Amino acid sequence: MLGVCYYPEHWDESRWESDARRMRELGISFVRIGEFAWSRLEPRRDSFTFDWLDRAIDVLTAAGLKIVLGTPTATPPKWLVDECPDIVPYDEQGRPRGFGSRRHYTFSSQTWWKESARIVEIVAKRYGAHPGIVGWQTDNEYGCHDTTLSWGPEDLKSFKRWLRLRYQSTDQLNESWGTVFWSMELQSFDDVALPNLTVTEPNPATRLDFWRFHSDQVAAYDSMQCEIIRKHSPGRWITHNFMGFVSDFDHFQVADNLDLASWDSYPIGFVEKFPFTEAERNRWAETSHPDIASYHHDLYRAVGKGRFWVMEQQPGPVNWAPWNPVPKPGMVRLWTWEALAHGAEVVSYFRWRQAPFAQEQMHAGLNLAGLDEWSPGGLEARTVAEELTTLGALPQTDKAPVALLFDYQSYWTTMIQPQGRDFRYEELCFRWYEGLRRLGLNVDFVRPGASLEGYPLVVVPCMTEVDEATRAALEKAEGTVLIGARTGSRDRNFRIPQNLPPGPLADLTGNRVVQVSSLRPGLSDSVSGDVSGAGIRWREYLETTADVLARFANGDPALTQKGNVLYLACWADEALLGAVLTQVAEKAGLDTLPVPDFIRIRRRGNLVFAFNYGTEDWPLPTGVERVQGEAVLKPQAVAIWRG
Repeated sequence: MLGVCYYPEHWDESRWESDARRMRELGISFVRIGEFAWSRLEPRRDSFTFDWLDRAIDVLTAAGLKIVLGTPTATPPKWLVDECPDIVPYDEQGRPRGFGSRRHYTFSSQTWWKESARIVEIVAKRYGAHPGIVGWQTDNEYGCHDTTLSWGPEDLKSFKRWLRLRYQSTDQLNESWGTVFWSMELQSFDDVALPNLTVTEPNPATRLDFWRFHSDQVAAYDSMQCEIIRKHSPGRWITHNFMGFVSDFDHFQVADNLDLASWDSYPIGFVEKFPFTEAERNRWAETSHPDIASYHHDLYRAVGKGRFWVMEQQPGPVNWAPWNPVPKPGMVRLWTWEALAHGAEVVSYFRWRQAPFAQEQMHAGLNLAGLDEWSPGGLEARTVAEELTTLGALPQTDKAPVALLFDYQSYWTTMIQPQGRDFRYEELCFRWYEGLRRLGLNVDFVRPGASLEGYPLVVVPCMTEVDEATRAALEKAEGTVLIGARTGSRDRNFRIPQNLPPGPLADLTGNRVVQVSSLRPGLSDSVSGDVSGAGIRWREYLETTADVLARFANGDPALTQKGNVLYLACWADEALLGAVLTQVAEKAGLDTLPVPDFIRIRRRGNLVFAFNYGTEDWPLPTGVERVQGEAVLKPQAVAIWRG
């Protein structure tokens, strides 16, 4: 259940056997290698030096380690960039992004596709049948460093090809994009320009198609690699290591190629990435917010169709955030157990040994920089390994009582046209998830259009375009359904629906949105009735035939109900959101266990896990049969009981 990321090319070969032995002594079973090694595998075109990797794989296998081999496409070598400059990506200002770090390629380059297929096939042929290889990782962290979208010559050529296939004629393209506005009509697909460098904002429908185009390319590129690997390495699984809070492409679509999903968990680093208040950032600086890791565990469990790994687990301070504090003692152990509680098959730490050179030399590992000496995080990993041996196999992960519909395209559309600067789709989903977890509830993320059968509670924080499959699934849902603002507010061509929002869900909700208002910081609209609190950031003006459960200060509907479907017509503040989620949980007949904001509960089979992110003790519920931990949960501690 534990793994580690290892770079044999970074260390003298005389250390490999000792490293492998110490990994096994620590309790490591899996090791990922090779994902950044292209320049060592092929220092010059068609001049390969596989002997070192052959020996490294043999050493690791002999020690009883199972190997996940990465394809090396995240770091094209210098000779390839010099030889094929058309592979480099361009930023939104039209400037090439050069060699010297990583992910310096555009998915649009046909040359890049050919070169990627070439190296993947060579590596897969050589190692595909090796008994030590149990799985593969494609590339590394698609989208990291803002590398999904690119605005270069190759992107324009590929975008035009994509549009021709999608629309067939410029008449259809002009109609879909509404180019009659501002005299933007096109006479030929050759007239298409990239949606950047315009005087004011580009056409939003063009921007949405540009995002869809790039998302399709990521999925197709990954599929190309997977097809090659499966041809030459049958019987091995394939994954990709996704990132936290990166929604520039549809991860569900990429995962259609994969056997399982994985993601790279850096909970403290993500505190700086997420739009928390400064007070929240300071509070969670050394532990992370209690829901950052779990939010992504549940998301990637859904992306992976029930299977996921943590491919990279933060083992100490990282190097890439604006501030990089040391995690409080106990947090590496807590994060590991939390991942396992949410269903992770393996938690793999990044990295084995801290590198004393290059860009990541400030990034901790399980060993101190350049040494064979455990870091504090390494000692905590050893503790988890010992505890896992004592506890034994964990039960299967059950279906959660709550389904949260998550839609990558809604992120794109609200980024394109936020209407209010602080309307952030990811943040809205996160806050709804946070509210549900503070009620002690397990949550499943669900792909748009998937079945909602068997879920007592379904929540839709926001889904700007509701396609036919999603509409049908919501209509068939037998549990309580809560739908949030801006849902159904656009059609597939980024137009306001003819019947006004929520468009396809008008009959289901009994509502029609006639106006919307974005509220700047400091403004709010109070809500009272069955629930109370305030709407912030976003507020809708409804006409409704549904029952009104709560109203804004001027009497307008704020929360409505028609049958089993409730609609919340605003971005709710903490008090209102907590009250609404409590109410819908009660309507759904769910047993809740409200916890302080620094405690989280997760159920896995007949085991209940508790995690303390705070500074105060928390007594466990009375009468429980404890499996691990004390009756009083200390800060940064973990407890497990049967329930």
